[in-house]
Amino acid sequence: MTEDALLSLSRRTAEIVAAAAPQVVRVEGRRRSPSSGTAWSADLVVTSHHALDGDAEEVEIGLADGATTRAAVAGRDPSTDLALLRVKGRTLAPSGLDGPGADAAAAALAPGNLVVGVSRPGRTPRAALGLVARTAGDWRGPAGGRIDRWIETTLDLHPGLSGGVALTASGEVLGVLTSGLARGSAMVVPAETVRRVVASLDRHGGIRRGYLGLATFPVRLPPPAATAAGQYGALLVSAVEPESPAARAGLLLGDALLALGGVEVVDYGDLVPLLDEEKIGKPLTVKVLRAGEVREVSVTVGAREGRARS
Repeated sequence: MTEDALLSLSRRTAEIVAAAAPQVVRVEGRRRSPSSGTAWSADLVVTSHHALDGDAEEVEIGLADGATTRAAVAGRDPSTDLALLRVKGRTLAPSGLDGPGADAAAAALAPGNLVVGVSRPGRTPRAALGLVARTAGDWRGPAGGRIDRWIETTLDLHPGLSGGVALTASGEVLGVLTSGLARGSAMVVPAETVRRVVASLDRHGGIRRGYLGLATFPVRLPPPAATAAGQYGALLVSAVEPESPAARAGLLLGDALLALGGVEVVDYGDLVPLLDEEKIGKPLTVKVLRAGEVREVSVTVGAREGRARS
């Protein structure tokens, strides 16, 4: 790379950071360990769930002009490591996370592309330059939340990174940075995911998830049952909540769940993606093994706030 090209890259990176910095705030969510937040709208800030104390209802945030103000914790989603703050007494400049170009920018990423990170661990912004290490399609976080795109970067995991904003080398917003979803990696929660989660947190204060009202544990089916079921594993129903969707549908203690909505289930983690908010209020066909016979039962999925569960 020529000296002119390096100088041009240097100037462009500095311009991107300068443009993004006013939309990134410091979040005093944990004692002696501030994180960052990215302005979603004039009064809403997106930050990382793991960077807030578990019982925090209000936090202090530091703005680009050096002033501080208070923000109420409007909602959290541990499964995507996102939290929403409602700012009091100040008007923020939105970052563009909700803009039309964010999804296209994320879709166009390829390993090796430059990525710029802007956080605010102190009074001043902190810039970071790295590469897109790996990209892939949608995935499930450690707590079961659906992330619309895997975006792994080589940005350094400095204190205060989480909640900052990630941008492309042309200044397009990609999403919110977090160190809480993949061990040892600075990940980007893409704007598409942030948009979906913010809508639910703003409306409900939490994430609405489908539930059936069952307790289950994985079992390996013995040969006769496996032959009848057409699979070797299942989820054995160990409890059914009274008046729950499962109870109303007639599911019983001792039933072996084989599939939900046509998707085989052999582990509790298999249930989580099948019971997202989109399924609430809709019928779901549950395939069970009962007394050696395979049956299909229709269950209308109920709603539960907070963490994913069955």
